[in-house]
Parts: sequence; C-alpha cells; structure tokens
Amino acid sequence: MSFKTISISNRQERWNKDPLLSFIDSHIIDYPTPTNLTYLWSFGASAGICLVIQIISGIFLAMHYTPNLELAFDSVEHIMRDVCSGWLIRYIHANGASIFFIVVYLHIFRNLYFSSFLYPRHYLWMSGVAIFLAMMATGFMGYVLPWGQMSLWGATVITNLFSAFPIVGTSIVEWLWGGFSVGNPTLNRFFSLHYLLPFVIAGLTLVHLNLLHRNGSNNPLGIYTNAETVDFYPYFYIKDLFSILILIFVFSFFVFFAPNMLGHSDNYILGNPMSTPAHIVPEWYFLPFYAILRSIPDKLGGVLAMFGSILYLFTLPFINMSQNRSSYFRSFQTYTFWFIFLNFVLLGWIGQKPVESPYIEIGQISTFLYFALFLLSNFLLPLLETYLLNFNYKFFNTFHSDSFKFLKTLDSKEPFTLAKKYYNFSLFFTTYSKNEISYTMSDVSTNNAIFTDSLNIEKSTTWFDDYLSYNSKD
Repeated sequence: MSFKTISISNRQERWNKDPLLSFIDSHIIDYPTPTNLTYLWSFGASAGICLVIQIISGIFLAMHYTPNLELAFDSVEHIMRDVCSGWLIRYIHANGASIFFIVVYLHIFRNLYFSSFLYPRHYLWMSGVAIFLAMMATGFMGYVLPWGQMSLWGATVITNLFSAFPIVGTSIVEWLWGGFSVGNPTLNRFFSLHYLLPFVIAGLTLVHLNLLHRNGSNNPLGIYTNAETVDFYPYFYIKDLFSILILIFVFSFFVFFAPNMLGHSDNYILGNPMSTPAHIVPEWYFLPFYAILRSIPDKLGGVLAMFGSILYLFTLPFINMSQNRSSYFRSFQTYTFWFIFLNFVLLGWIGQKPVESPYIEIGQISTFLYFALFLLSNFLLPLLETYLLNFNYKFFNTFHSDSFKFLKTLDSKEPFTLAKKYYNFSLFFTTYSKNEISYTMSDVSTNNAIFTDSLNIEKSTTWFDDYLSYNSKD
C-alpha cells in the first residue's frame, strides 16, 4: 500500500493572512466589535468616506485652479463652465466640506453623550480633537481660494485676530499675509497648506484608528464587553455600509438639487478690497465659534474664548469625574447633554446674525452657557452622581441589615414609601438607582416583612457590586 505525501507548505493561504495584508484582517475583518453597537457608531466610517471624497475631488480641482490674485476667481469659473464635469467636481468638493463637518459634529456629540473620551480612550479622543482642529484650518483656507467677497473679507477678519496678541500679534499677521494686507502671497500660502493638510488629516486618521483598535470601541452601556464581541466583518460592516448609503443619498441631494444652499451668495462676486460686505460671516460650520468670538467685547478676550472653546475639548478626559460612562444611566446628564447640543445650535444661529441687540445679549448668554454646561456636565455633576451612587449602595446594605428590624413592626407599606421618597429624588440624577430599587423592592410581603425574596436581593446587590467595582478601576 502506498501513501501520497501532501505538502502543507504548498497549501494556499487566505489572502488576508499574508504578512503584507494582515493589517486588513486585524483592523477590518476580524476586529472584535461589541455586540450592542448601534448605527451611531457608523459616523466614524462615514467621516472616513468624506475624507477620501474630499482628497480625490480636491486633487482634480487643483489641476485647473490658479492661485493668483488676478486669476483665482476666473479659474473657478473656468472649472464650472469649461472643464468637462468641472461643475460636478466643484460642487462635490464644496458640499463635501459641509457634509464632512456634519458627520464629524455628530460623531463628536455621540462621543460626548456616551463619554467615550474617558480612560482608556483619552488618547483616542485627543487625536480626534487634533483631527477636528486640522479640519477647521483646512476648511478656512479652502474658503479663501475662490476669492469671492466672503473669501477675501473672511481671510482679512480671521487673520487679523492674531493681531490681538500683545507684542508678537502684528508680526504674526504680517507673516501670514506675506505683506501688509491680504494679497497674492496669502493666496499662494493658503493654497499650498490647503493641499497639504488633508494628507496630514489622513495621517492623523491612521493614528486615530490605531488608538481605537488598541483599546476597542466603546458601547452604549459604557461597560467592558470583551467577552461579548463579534467580528467586524460581516456583522457590523453592514451597519456601516447602510449608513454610507444614506450619506451618499443626502450628499447627492445637495450636489444635484441644492448645490448652493450651504454656501454664501456673496462669494459669487469677485473679491473687492474697496467694498466691504454688509455682514461678514464664515462658513456655517464655523458660526458657533464665530458667535463666541463676537460675544466678548474685548478683542483679545474674544480670541481667547474662541480658541478656548475648542481647546477645552482636550481637557474633558482629565476633568470628568464620573464613575459611569453612558448617559443611559445618568438622567440629569442626558438633559444637560441636550442643553449643550441646543445651545451649540443657538450659537450657530447667532453667528450669522448682525451685531446688534438682542443678538448680542443672546450670544453672550449662550457663550456663558457653553462653558458652564460643559463644566457642569463633566465636573460638578459627576461629583454629585458619585456621592449619590455611593450613598445608594450604603443605603441598600443598611436597609437589608438587622439594625432595621424595627421597621418590620411598622405598616407594610411604610418602608416602601420611605425608600420611594428617597429614590424619587436620586433617580433624577442616576437612572441606575431606579432600576435597583425596582429590582429589589418589587416583592413587599403582606406579613410586615420588608423583603421576602432573598435571592433577588442577593442577585441585585452582586450586580451592583460588580458595576461599582468595574467603574472604580477606571
């Protein structure tokens, strides 16, 4: 009898197991994903698609754009009228910037709601804020390139902000301008940096993804879920794919049916340094920060407040004292979050209004609320929640102990009423207390016994112990 020898070395391996392509397997295919992720976790993939669209469309536009003071405006019109499908490329790029910022803002607010910036994902959050800053710089410089009225005067106003800094301010402004006013050197520099920064953003995005996959994704419950994960492909990529299809549908609506809705009509007028527009406003995605700038009467104070409103995001992982990540279990935090969101929208509305009463007063109040609500949400409120959670835990242990035997002689409804009054106050701050009291006090005996189902009590207390022990590790 003869046997055939099969060489294992000749066996064909899966392509994603190749050493050169293994990163695709570890970061996309077999990446462990929490089972309870929702569509809110798809904004990151959608933002990546927007970045790719912006880079590709920008490269094609750069082939026909002329960064010259006398030719910039005409070169944009040449792209729109003479270049084959130039109108489509330009509208994709112009509206793509707005869609990109919409997706990123939603991504940021989702992280704020679920406190995804807390340890061990603090470096991930900080890299995301760095990407956001690079996006703002890229968007501002790109807004200058068409050289319309808003481009010229927006560049003049924003670059002039650096003159508020004492001693070195004027030198910084002249260095940015390349002269004593916004001119041809300014346009050339902005074009070069606008072309370069998207690739810097792409590099930061790779760092962002690496940090994400090092510690794993957060989840709606804000708990450690390495024991309950599924492969990214094919389970979660379907959600990302569906979200990207929705993104393309919305994107297509703006490109083909409302291409100028998110822009400013004055930018179709050639930039004229001798004619100032009635109201100088930046692109809509800068309006909340522009409103903060205008709400401070002092120029230096306004500049510091505007930059501080962005740089403040870097401090969130370090000032947040919450032992609970998700707002699902923090009722008052949920209300605070929606106040922050609505106040941010209000600031955007104020930023496009003229500088007159009552918009000045509303802007000042909204600016104060912007900083106050962030401080309340990430510092003061977590301290109060921690106190209530610890007090609730001690309350349960004491309430179940023998020292409360005298309560058994009271009316059977009285202990339940006593606890209910306390929790009606505390559950306003933490929903977890409501779940705990309903879980342990659901069975009140008619024989003057406070709790008859000891198994439920033991189970719920253990659940609460595990919850507190996990959060105390962070």
